[in-house]
Amino acid sequence: MNNKAITCKDLTKRFGDFFAVNHISFEVEQGEIFGFLGANGAGKTTAMRMLCGLSYPTSGEATVAGFNVFGQQEEIKKNIGYMSQKFSLYESLTVRENIRFYGGVYGLSDKQLKEKGDELIEKLGMQQEAKMMVGSLPLGWKQKLAFSVAIIHQPRIVFLDEPTGGVDPVTRRQFWDLIYDAAERGITVFVTTHYMDEAEYCNRISIMVDGRIDALDTPANLRRQFGANSMNEVFYALARSAKRSAD
Repeated sequence: MNNKAITCKDLTKRFGDFFAVNHISFEVEQGEIFGFLGANGAGKTTAMRMLCGLSYPTSGEATVAGFNVFGQQEEIKKNIGYMSQKFSLYESLTVRENIRFYGGVYGLSDKQLKEKGDELIEKLGMQQEAKMMVGSLPLGWKQKLAFSVAIIHQPRIVFLDEPTGGVDPVTRRQFWDLIYDAAERGITVFVTTHYMDEAEYCNRISIMVDGRIDALDTPANLRRQFGANSMNEVFYALARSAKRSAD
């Protein structure tokens, strides 16, 4: 089995003459926090769907947790966690019921569900809310719960699609503490975000423009390469360059 968490070589998704993902190549190390950035329509979600085993590539090569995206999609799904941009838990179930339901989907035994459920609730400080309907919780609490449930089965990789959208800065920082903790436990974190300050929290980031990866390195190296003081400046420099090329 490949010791890289993710490998991609010329991965492509084409719809007719339109390249949603245009020959992207990169690798992600196990335990790395890898940021996947780009404007709306850049191809981030399409690429993530292929890596999660939800969509077949048109061409190229890729492995996720050592499994091939062409023929081993079900194995990929067993070895990853996923948290979508839209809230993914059941609001009409309690906190504990959601934990039991998703833990069961991930194949945990009754004993594991009890142990991990108690551990998760204590870690999140939600002992008083364990029997509350999820729909009644603040958005930030929902997001932290959704992330914790996505990794309850200790997957090799967790995919996070805009996980902190709409939450306040303090809650975003708390959410990233959970991400750091997961990475320290060896879980690879593949995260899309449009918050440029969050790009600074990643070990490395890639920036997609029109289906291509136009930049990939550590935040510090990218700032140095573009003579920028922030990732916002790097992002806008790439956007201006892409616009000039299109013109």
